[in-house]
Amino acid sequence: MKPLVELFTPSVMNQYAELCGWALAQSHARSGDAAKIAGYLGKKEDFDIAIADFSESYADQNELDYKALLHAVQKGRLEVYLER
Repeated sequence: MKPLVELFTPSVMNQYAELCGWALAQSHARSGDAAKIAGYLGKKEDFDIAIADFSESYADQNELDYKALLHAVQKGRLEVYLER
């Protein structure tokens, strides 16, 4: 069963988005022993480079997704409500 987000008012959608963001942040929160993590990663820059590459790819994909969203809105395939 999924939430019927297509029936949400803008105010309810904002509340839902906040709850989703909170849940996502909680699920990604990590704590650990810094020394163990540093030992695991080592002194090479492999991890740093991998994270930077991933971040750039993720940002590029995010931009493509946003452009696709705008295009769908402009073509009338997606309805948007702006809360002021």
